Amino acid sequence: MPTEDCIFCKIPRGEIDSEILYRDDRVYVIKDIHPIAPVHLLIIPLQHLVSLAYVGSRQAAVMGHMFTVAEEMARRQEVTVSGYRLIVNQGPDSGQSVVHIHMNLIGGRRLGDIG
Repeated sequence: MPTEDCIFCKIPRGEIDSEILYRDDRVYVIKDIHPIAPVHLLIIPLQHLVSLAYVGSRQAAVMGHMFTVAEEMARRQEVTVSGYRLIVNQGPDSGQSVVHIHMNLIGGRRLGDIG
């Protein structure tokens, strides 16, 4: 269920102006407004999901669909072969800035090692 004050719920309702690059019945994709690489997209479920801490088996289909859409968007952005990174932040210590699950697709340059 969408929430009235969630920015990621307002965008698909047209309450906040944003160029939607892709949309279907489960997710939509926009460019990150503070990109950290030449390609930095956000894959966002239309369903308001607060965080991974609240994801269960009922959300498995939409979570899996996010990966399928990420691959399609990587192809469109021409970073499939060169490589890209998918990131889902969980909680404030990870840097999750919007309380609505979203996947970051980052690419278009060599990304540093992590972990």
